[in-house]
Amino acid sequence: MKKNRSQARDIMLSVISILLLVAVWFLVSGSRPDFFPTPMATVERFIRLIEKPIMGVSVFGHVLASLRRVMLALIASIILGIGIGLVMGWNKKVRAAINPILMALRPIPPIAWIPLIILMFGVDEFPKVLLVFIGSFFPIVMNTMSGVALVDDMYLKVGKIYKAKTWQMLRHVVFPAAMPTILAGIKIAISSGWMVVVAAEMLSSRSGLGFLINRGRDSYDVALIMVAMILIGVVGALLSAVFTLIERKMCGWMSKE
Repeated sequence: MKKNRSQARDIMLSVISILLLVAVWFLVSGSRPDFFPTPMATVERFIRLIEKPIMGVSVFGHVLASLRRVMLALIASIILGIGIGLVMGWNKKVRAAINPILMALRPIPPIAWIPLIILMFGVDEFPKVLLVFIGSFFPIVMNTMSGVALVDDMYLKVGKIYKAKTWQMLRHVVFPAAMPTILAGIKIAISSGWMVVVAAEMLSSRSGLGFLINRGRDSYDVALIMVAMILIGVVGALLSAVFTLIERKMCGWMSKE
């Protein structure tokens, strides 16, 4: 009963905060409706965007275009990031060899790579996915390495008692123990990748939410910009919420301990 009351309270507070945000939006847009569109004007622009697609792509098609780029980059980041992170966390020599390179590359913002990537690969689809990969790879590999390195020695001793081989230790002992940290890195990577893809699409693209922001800027269609920004926020929040459910499902044993 107490848990239900707490959940109801949290939902009520969330609704109130959203209503307050909309109220502030009304106040700000009311003073400069010619410059800053009202919520109603933004909704109307969204409806017109559904009725009249831009570049022959519906608004949902633009959302899917951005999601597809992020998913492709995330799949590559998860495979490579977890693999490299496991090896680095397990083997101190590999960590000593690779960690300085990661430490040097990690602080470089993904956007800083844009000129170099454009010069090397042009402005087609691959450079956008590559930029998202750069933005999402480092959180996964660093969290995986940290999670593996911090596995309790007791678990490792149990594996040695049963004479488990290296790959068996990694698969059945180390990987499950490091799973919460790995999933936390993937969650950060999703948010980072979603932000990077919008920036990449704003530079050169014919589809995606970043492209809609560019189109709104070029045509001075502020309502279109607002629609794209709201969609970016809503989709990003949904991605985070869905992954949180997956995280709870995969690490449900943590809450039962």
